[in-house]
Amino acid sequence: MTYHPEHCTLCPRRCGADRTKRVGFCKSGERMKVARAALHFYEEPCISGKEGSGTVFFSGCSLGCVFCQNREISRGDIGKEITGEDLVRIALSLKEQGANNLNLVTPDHYAQEIRSALLPLKDSLGMPIAVNTSSYLSPEQLSYFEGLAHIYIADFKFFSSETAKNYASAPDYPRVCLNAITEMVRQKGKPVYDGRGMMQSGVIVRHLVLPGARKESIALLQELSRRFAPDHIVLSLMSQYTPPAGMTGHLSRRVTTFEYKSVMDVAESLGFSGYFQDRSSASDSYLPDFDLTGV
Repeated sequence: MTYHPEHCTLCPRRCGADRTKRVGFCKSGERMKVARAALHFYEEPCISGKEGSGTVFFSGCSLGCVFCQNREISRGDIGKEITGEDLVRIALSLKEQGANNLNLVTPDHYAQEIRSALLPLKDSLGMPIAVNTSSYLSPEQLSYFEGLAHIYIADFKFFSSETAKNYASAPDYPRVCLNAITEMVRQKGKPVYDGRGMMQSGVIVRHLVLPGARKESIALLQELSRRFAPDHIVLSLMSQYTPPAGMTGHLSRRVTTFEYKSVMDVAESLGFSGYFQDRSSASDSYLPDFDLTGV
């Protein structure tokens, strides 16, 4: 479990960048970079609750989907470099604001720095730590989060290698993602909630239904059902795809009611419980301003 910033092979890209001198594929250098740290009310109800989730948005991303909703920060253009001491200060500030949890969004490429900063704080923080990730994670990255993360909020974006190649230049994503989620479930076991229904431990698996990919979404759910008992993961099936400017083909439109409902029907028939969205959620009005608030 050793990360070498001079030749970074931390994520599945293993791009070998010298992050002490330049950014890697993830658009990140050696120091953590954060674009926003504030209460967020648009996560799943067991994460946000009424009080909000203490969400820290890290800049950069090792996946880089062409339709990324957080592309302002995933490209690494927006954000402020912080130290481990800064991250501790941010975490304590969010706790003071009444956050239900510390929600680390796209922290993958800073796994070692985050562990070093937050592990000494974990027991005294008094709220769960959630790792909110694309699931394009190497075993090394997951080893840094083991013992730190109470909750994993894990995307499962693509089921076919071709789709993953076309949309994220990552044909190995389906295999890497399934292995990562399997390890998350091993670490956390069945979901645990407090008396208010707020998640204290467990794995949420998110899947965004994409336009024109209904059959792929169904195959993805069937694979999840084969691998995991329905009570071991919480499914969050999302309909919120919003076409970014310049998209062509299927990605230039929203998901239809038929596409989403047919996938939702399969999820329910497979025995999954969790969260489903109204089609009205396909809007960028739920996205926060990445204006360095709280940083």
